Amino acid sequence: MTLDNILEEIKKAQMIVILCHESPDGDAVASSLSVWHAVKQLGKEADMVIPDYSKMFNFLPGADKILKKGNHSNYDLAISVDCTDLKRLVGASEYFETAKKTIEIDHHSVNSMFADYNYVNPAAPACCQVLIGMFEYFGINIDKDLGTCILTGILTDTGGFQWGGVTPETFEFTAELLRKGVNISEICQKVIRNKTKAHCEFEKLIYERLEFFNENKIAVAYLTLDDYKQLSTDIGDDEGLVEMIRDIDGVEVAVLLKEREGLNGFKISMRSRDKVNVSDIGLILGGGGHSRAAGCFIQGNLDYAKNKIVNLIEQEMKKQLK
Repeated sequence: MTLDNILEEIKKAQMIVILCHESPDGDAVASSLSVWHAVKQLGKEADMVIPDYSKMFNFLPGADKILKKGNHSNYDLAISVDCTDLKRLVGASEYFETAKKTIEIDHHSVNSMFADYNYVNPAAPACCQVLIGMFEYFGINIDKDLGTCILTGILTDTGGFQWGGVTPETFEFTAELLRKGVNISEICQKVIRNKTKAHCEFEKLIYERLEFFNENKIAVAYLTLDDYKQLSTDIGDDEGLVEMIRDIDGVEVAVLLKEREGLNGFKISMRSRDKVNVSDIGLILGGGGHSRAAGCFIQGNLDYAKNKIVNLIEQEMKKQLK
């Protein structure tokens, strides 16, 4: 069984590294920390390599142990969390592909199964929810510190239990974590309700730049490199902006184009309300994600990227909304 293999590899390994996807969100950071806590309970040490992440997650237990670079070049075991493929995995070539054994743990329905051992549950709304079942199988004690990390991942990837994919088990697991003393109000305050000044400035720009297409069913906005240089100092300042666009009445698909330095193009974040599968759209452009939340990258200037993604969404909406 895969879980038995995973546990065996963790117990055998002396040098372990934990990795996650680029531009890590709350679930990626929290999953990394959760695995770190679990590995520690199993009597092992591990390096968590996350070169850049939002400072809003610094309150999480163990966050001070996060590294920008690994301490070794050839690990016995590399563990990937919340990542669909090697292209998006930070440290893939340096640490993952050079490790003796590899494990990936994920919850995305589109996954390339790129490790020696792959544990993927697309029914879970967050990678951290996948981890709960694993840890229980391993006999790991989910204490308050570990529980705080797990609940943070679940809350951020479900928008505070608002988005699709939330299951009855999600609330059952949450209830158990609260019994462990996890403070859900504090987590929500720090990662759901809290906004930086830069985030508010971004919101102003988004509303000024909003464009609507396809009878107002598609809403699009963008952020440029100059916007980031002038307003933002933290990787998490643009979190939640595309959801804000999606929540506009009548909008079925929201798109936020974010220019990326040195790449001559835009990262595309897409969210849909309840009808369009944006993961299919992301896949066409080499990306992916969930049915209601997905992304990709388009090389080219703003007009080219915007027209390309809008045209593709319109084509897919005709197919999917027949």
